[in-house]
Amino acid sequence: MRPHATGTGGGGVGRRKAGAAAAAASREWMVVPASGPARVEEAGKHAVMARTGLPARDLRVLDPLLSYPSTILGRERAIVVNLERVKAVITAAEVLLPNSKDPAFARFVRDLQTRVLASSSDQAADLTDMEGESSAVASPFPVPNSSKGHELEMTKKSTTVVPEMTSSTSIPNLAAAKDGNAKVLPFEFRALEVCLESACRSLEEETSTLEQEAYPALDELTSKISTLNLERVRQIKSRLVAISGRVQKVRDELEHLLDDEMDMAEMYLTEKLTQQEISEASSRVEVDDPSQTEEDRQDGSNGSFIGYKPHIEELEMLLEAYFVQIDGTLNKLSHLREYVDDTEDYINIMLDDKQNQLLQMGVMLSTATVVITAGVAVVGLFGMNIGISLYETPTTEEETRAANMKFWETTLGTIAGCVILYIVAMGWGKRSGLLQ
Repeated sequence: MRPHATGTGGGGVGRRKAGAAAAAASREWMVVPASGPARVEEAGKHAVMARTGLPARDLRVLDPLLSYPSTILGRERAIVVNLERVKAVITAAEVLLPNSKDPAFARFVRDLQTRVLASSSDQAADLTDMEGESSAVASPFPVPNSSKGHELEMTKKSTTVVPEMTSSTSIPNLAAAKDGNAKVLPFEFRALEVCLESACRSLEEETSTLEQEAYPALDELTSKISTLNLERVRQIKSRLVAISGRVQKVRDELEHLLDDEMDMAEMYLTEKLTQQEISEASSRVEVDDPSQTEEDRQDGSNGSFIGYKPHIEELEMLLEAYFVQIDGTLNKLSHLREYVDDTEDYINIMLDDKQNQLLQMGVMLSTATVVITAGVAVVGLFGMNIGISLYETPTTEEETRAANMKFWETTLGTIAGCVILYIVAMGWGKRSGLLQ
């Protein structure tokens, strides 16, 4: 414990503010080592930067308060993974995960630890059978001397044993199995595989759920067009667009990695570490050899490490497998999008047909109104106050009978003329194609 300062109060306030800022910058991380159980550690941004060799801009990708698209970044000492809800920093010895209370996060940690421990046990057994012995190698990323002042701000630190880096020749990863053909992926690729599997599984589950809701809703809309059904389809289409964009971003990221061999080579953390150790060992041997000049030693040291390029077939096959899976998910979404578009086209055709029927009904009613107006005109002509013999009051029974006959002839003739005129108008409309 440091004693409290006895100076002015301003210094104490400044130290308290600095301490509060440091505490605010720290956060909990779930650490999944290559061997042993997962643990929760508290570390600040600078501590993680010193531990993984990542710049601050790469750590911002993992900030849950910021929205970054899916990305996978290969760096000198770590791999940064941001795929959907999976956010991780993978090194050659451990995986750092921003701690979360999400149940999906706990499931991901269990899967990661199970996969890593199972693969580590299998590889350790294979190496024991092949070599007859295995040697443990300490964590490959010790704290630099320049950063020991803040000591990574970790609440727990332990030496991590990496089973992949155990052999009598100190050459880790991709060790041949008993049959001499199968190879074991290094720790960082096994962790990356779990991240890819979790992201692809999450998107596949969301796609399946959307399909189960979308197809019945679209079929119901085609059978009955209503405001409720239209609202359901609108929400489904919004979700479809959002999920398609996320799946497309993951697919594009995998395609970008597959197209860039240098990015894939940068992700071979264990091999780079091993090659660096071999280079340092060669340099020490050359220093001890008095027969070599200083120029020869430098050339040998630089050539042993700079000219090194790992084989990327293993990582390429891993990425291709999940690229095919995510591409299949995108195809499902594309088929669903086409079904939605076809349904929209069908609904538009139905609405156009209804509109055409309404227009035809309007034409028929307008024609009937014109015909009736013609009959009204005839009635108006006979209703004018003009003195003619037809309007004279009959005086005898015969004249009364004749007047009644003329009245019915005029009335029925007017009605028949209107009906004939309407029929002629409808026939002309159908013949000209205006009506069906």
